[in-house]
Amino acid sequence: MTEVSQAPLILITGGGRGVGAATARLAAAQGYDVAISFVSDEASALVVAAEVEAAGRRALAMRADSADPEQVEGLFAAIDQKFGRIDVLVNNAAVLAPQSRLEELGFERMRRIFAVNAIGPILCAQQAARRMSYRHDGRGGVVINISSAAARLGSPGEYIDYAASKGALETFTTGFAKEVAREGIRVNCVRPGHIYTDMHASGGEPGRVDRVKDTIPLGRGGQPEEVARAILWLASAEASFVTGAFLDVTGGK
Repeated sequence: MTEVSQAPLILITGGGRGVGAATARLAAAQGYDVAISFVSDEASALVVAAEVEAAGRRALAMRADSADPEQVEGLFAAIDQKFGRIDVLVNNAAVLAPQSRLEELGFERMRRIFAVNAIGPILCAQQAARRMSYRHDGRGGVVINISSAAARLGSPGEYIDYAASKGALETFTTGFAKEVAREGIRVNCVRPGHIYTDMHASGGEPGRVDRVKDTIPLGRGGQPEEVARAILWLASAEASFVTGAFLDVTGGK
């Protein structure tokens, strides 16, 4: 029988870089054991896991594509085996494709973006609910979906499919929050704005934040750690009466 860890366990999908990595480091500093998933960059994920362990917490870094139900099941089974619990799920994994107008978007690109950004969080939340919900003799928990200001702004001429996938994630947040509110699970959403991460390079413009920073009321881009603090606040008991909420970390944009 698996021994249940005394420390709370947070799972961060896409935890090897950017906002996910910053959240993993801050969570470890706040006393969480940390599990992270990654798809391609194993080296970065292992560095984050080592940082978690250096902070005195237990860590698991596992390759798992959140858009693949079998890999998601395997990820949660590994968490069951190593930690015996899950307290917080952060649905952070997301993909972005090169900037394009709608007319040039390919079908496979659209399908992959929706699979990772919208269906993936649903698959992970499904597994988490089976472990957290009072209906399943769970102890409760928190699910935090990472959307984007793009869901509000639409990303015309750049990432309209990405924005649409995040809009789907936000609607899921609203429905799931209401569905499990009486079962001990709080479900909230963080909307980062223009944050300095490697994601912009995958869209073809590594310097995008600096290009658009004058359109941000605060006049600068955000740091991954600023988003991480919002995520960890929503995960904490300080947010005990907050569910179905959307927290913008956008510098006012």
